[in-house]
Amino acid sequence: MITSTIGFIVVLVLVLLRMPIAIAMGVVGIIGYGQETTLKASISMAGRLIIDTAQDYGLSVVPLFILMGLFVNKGGLSRELYRVSYVFLGHFRGGLAMATIMACGGFAAICGSSLATAATMSKVALPEMRKYGYSDELSTASIAAGGTLGILIPPSVILVIYGLLTETSIGKLFIAGVIPGIIGILFYLAAVRFIVMRNSAAGPAGEVSSWKERFEAFKDVWAVSALFILVIGGLYGLFNFWPIHLTFSPTEAAGMGAAGAFFIALSRGQLSFNDIKTVLIETSHTTAILFSVMIGASMFSNFVNLAGLPEGLLSLVNQSGVSPMTVMFSIIIIYILLGCVFESLSMLLLTVPIFFPLVTSLGFNPVWFGIVVVVVTEISLITPPVGLNVFVLKGVVGDVSTGTIFRGVTPFWVVDILRLALIVLVPWLVLALPNSML
Repeated sequence: MITSTIGFIVVLVLVLLRMPIAIAMGVVGIIGYGQETTLKASISMAGRLIIDTAQDYGLSVVPLFILMGLFVNKGGLSRELYRVSYVFLGHFRGGLAMATIMACGGFAAICGSSLATAATMSKVALPEMRKYGYSDELSTASIAAGGTLGILIPPSVILVIYGLLTETSIGKLFIAGVIPGIIGILFYLAAVRFIVMRNSAAGPAGEVSSWKERFEAFKDVWAVSALFILVIGGLYGLFNFWPIHLTFSPTEAAGMGAAGAFFIALSRGQLSFNDIKTVLIETSHTTAILFSVMIGASMFSNFVNLAGLPEGLLSLVNQSGVSPMTVMFSIIIIYILLGCVFESLSMLLLTVPIFFPLVTSLGFNPVWFGIVVVVVTEISLITPPVGLNVFVLKGVVGDVSTGTIFRGVTPFWVVDILRLALIVLVPWLVLALPNSML
């Protein structure tokens, strides 16, 4: 246990020294594994992991969901979602910020990426909010916070990776994220309401839309609705009735989603040959980065498991006599602290191999723990000093300081903490839908 603890500390130090997380975990994993066995066995382990990861059919779900999100982005679906949200909420104080959050939730359900959601919606929503005199704090904060919904509302790449790491059902993880995702949207709307109650000038009311405009806006989102129903409905067998018997595996669902997003974007005249080329290159680049981090995490995981860190933690917990819930709250605090330094995927891949065996040994449900981890990861996307969504938004907007965005998102991560406490203390909110699955 001492050796693996030292290895964990070394990884943290290397990352703080700006070494890429994939290399840091890989180097420590290879050296540590070699210390526990032999150098030859360590090199053999590393080579086997690289080959197995590259050839793993289950991992093909990752590039397919990334491809789907990029095609959705190119198809201009974000503007239609924002318009639907705007015609129903825009006339309230803070209504444009509320519409942004609702649109982010809808876009995230198709895209599955927090960073892509924040970057895309900033181009759609920010000009409108500035047009009606919204403060930069509320405008940028609603986009940054709304973008975090992308890693919880299915389909989610983060949930896919968690499922692959822990051999947990991806379908159950997806359906488990629905209720916490809806709660997140409602809490974010409450945060906007709180902000405009304190300062009405931060979010003035917009124009009232007629019912005719509202019905017309709904007509424009048929493609988004159809794609979401195709992916999620096929995954959960909603089309499995006579004369149709259509059920997808996660990989097949991702493939159908990517193909559907491609044809939707193509039918709208939104795709040129250069756009397709750019999407494929971006998908390859993002997938290569994710796979590199996953390989490094697997090497590190093999080392800490061989060195006995999970068993040592379980023995330490049993000897201390603390309750399982106290252990869980301690793990959550560690995640929140790490979230101030690490970006979401790195934090997930570094910690899950260590904490997952301990959590399941204490009797916690792996699906519930996955949602808890993702919600904590959401919080890390908008908290200083890293707050990856904040820096993505800063890069897109340019003329708003990171300090302004961080001040604006404070009420949003406060309600995120409340949501986290709610799903920890009431696990039924997460497990009700997965437990109802056949």
